[in-house]
Amino acid sequence: MKKVNITETVLRDANQSLIATRLPFEDFEEILETMDNAGYYSLECWGGATFDSCLRYLSEDPWERLRKIREKVKNTKLQMLLRGQNLLGYKHYPDDVVRKFVQHSVKNGIDIIRIFDALNDFRNIEVAVEETLKCGAHAQGAICYTISPIHNLEKYVEMGKTLESMGVNSICIKDMAGILAPQEAYDLIKALKETVKVPVFLHTHSTTGLGPITYIKAVEAGCDGIDTSISVFSGGTAQPATETLNYAIKEMGYQTDLKEDVLKKINDFFRPIKEKFIQSGGLDAYVLGTETDALNYQIPGGMLSNLIAQLKQQNAMDKLEEVLLETPKVRKDLGYPPLVTPMSQMVGVQATINVLTGERYKNVTKEVKAYLKGEYGRAPGEIDSELIKKVLGDEEPITGRFADTLEPIFEKTKEELGDMAKSDEDVLSYIAFPQIAKKFFKEREEKKAKIVSYTISRV
Repeated sequence: MKKVNITETVLRDANQSLIATRLPFEDFEEILETMDNAGYYSLECWGGATFDSCLRYLSEDPWERLRKIREKVKNTKLQMLLRGQNLLGYKHYPDDVVRKFVQHSVKNGIDIIRIFDALNDFRNIEVAVEETLKCGAHAQGAICYTISPIHNLEKYVEMGKTLESMGVNSICIKDMAGILAPQEAYDLIKALKETVKVPVFLHTHSTTGLGPITYIKAVEAGCDGIDTSISVFSGGTAQPATETLNYAIKEMGYQTDLKEDVLKKINDFFRPIKEKFIQSGGLDAYVLGTETDALNYQIPGGMLSNLIAQLKQQNAMDKLEEVLLETPKVRKDLGYPPLVTPMSQMVGVQATINVLTGERYKNVTKEVKAYLKGEYGRAPGEIDSELIKKVLGDEEPITGRFADTLEPIFEKTKEELGDMAKSDEDVLSYIAFPQIAKKFFKEREEKKAKIVSYTISRV
């Protein structure tokens, strides 16, 4: 009986997609040991936007959060999402920082690192893959799935062969916008299984309503594993429901190793947490629906929930439809990059600026300028020549690997931070998000001082 591995996403992608990654550790600490006994292949619990959100919004040390999860989860593999040379930030970092980040991710508890590049420029994941393997962890190379005039089955299969030649332990098709149709999934998984020897996994979202059907067809084609979320945090822009897919796959004669009674306990635990976010407004009903228009604008779950939050802050929710229509136009101008972090944010923010200013590219973000210069890698397709001329003028774009132009900075930054950084992990946090990390370090020291003061006063 063939086994289908199930990865639970409620601790990372599901809450990132539905509540913009605002789930604090204290909300789920009590259920971790139960989750450890559910029979999951892995728990996706770190990476993606969790790092940024911990420091920026939750006043948590992301490294400490990972260590705490590891203390509770002793049997199940812990999984994270890494953006290659972007790590968990929004620009490319030097190779010494990438290697240090991977080393400390594994040291603090990560078993599987899913590594992708937003442009599928695999030059940008080579170092992360190599270091993951060197650290003894599982390197999963990801292909960002998108639809465009320049993307097709043959191209994706070629990408799979490239990843296998790099030495990855497995391959994941990362369908961040939920636009992979059932038959396309069947054809793609089947073609990859016939071409590569490593296991093939599939990640999708329920945004368009295709998710569950796409998973079923992928399993029929030989898919080795899928990502799902416990049902109260499933659907909409998150993943399809764990319990539903587990039931359906077992009915088809496959093995999953999941225990239904334990899944119920997990779901019952998260039910009041979901209700809390609904009552506070942190969970917007919009992201729980099915948006078939996403088959056109291809906006992934995490991007959509953050886009709504940004428009609310600008009191411009009435402009949402215009922004959604502008997004694919900006994407075309930029050479059809897949809409995945950081490209999704870059394209979404630029589309929003175009709409709110009433003029296309009147203001161009520094990130889009950097992309046009080649700092994010090789664009999948041809970038609009007029846009390049308008933004870069006579400046020549970079054609090589941008990280090759960057000097090592870890040791230098560590020396500059001095006592402010209490560990190598602090240095990495600062390199990824300087201002936010600095603020967090200051608040952390203030909290410690208050605790010491209170303890002395009690004595």
